[in-house]
Amino acid sequence: MSDTRAARKFRVERALGRYVANPAVRVLDRLGVRTTLATELETTGRRSGTARRVPVAAAFDADGAWVISQHGRRSGWGANISADPRVRIRQGERWRTGTARWVPEDDVDARARTFAAHPAFAAVTAATFRALQSAPVSVRITFDD
Repeated sequence: MSDTRAARKFRVERALGRYVANPAVRVLDRLGVRTTLATELETTGRRSGTARRVPVAAAFDADGAWVISQHGRRSGWGANISADPRVRIRQGERWRTGTARWVPEDDVDARARTFAAHPAFAAVTAATFRALQSAPVSVRITFDD
């Protein structure tokens, strides 16, 4: 993808997330409606120092969670974890604390397939991630609690 096209895609995706998707997930969360398609990631704002929450897709295991920053380190939460890797992530009804680290050597397409609710949907899940990303990087969150 060209740099110009990636930058344009990033701006469009950021606006859609900021003004459409993120508010919709917040409203549903306040109403008590949870989805397996998204959970909340809480980071510390790199400039403000306050808690920042953003909906993300996550694949949980016994030791932590995988998330994909679709726009790499230039996403807001990506920049926040670069400044302070301590995070909280909601696993069902429970908030888990952990440490996030970038895993640039991870195969993002293969990782996206693991986010599917059923193996039959793995290809569709990976294609959806590809459609929304500009500079994807996997992030591993290791639980501290």
